[in-house]
Amino acid sequence: MRGYTGDKDAFLTRLRRVEGQVRGLQRMVENDEYCIDVLTQVAAVTKALQSVSLGLLDDHLKHCVAEALTEGGEVADEKVREASEAIARLVRS
Repeated sequence: MRGYTGDKDAFLTRLRRVEGQVRGLQRMVENDEYCIDVLTQVAAVTKALQSVSLGLLDDHLKHCVAEALTEGGEVADEKVREASEAIARLVRS
């Protein structure tokens, strides 16, 4: 079981909403909408994906990392390294 399993339905709902927003962006570009309006929607999609990312990261820390820290040793070190790398990727994006 993954850390986000309990929130899976909420994550799927958010991702479906993002999918709809991206389709809306495609329509906006197809219809030659004003560039600032398109950029505003791109920012909204970006924010929505960031929200999903932070939720997944939070669940990962609470479940996978916490469990690994209880075990200790190399497993804990690996999970902390993975979490640190994931955070670094999110900060860079």
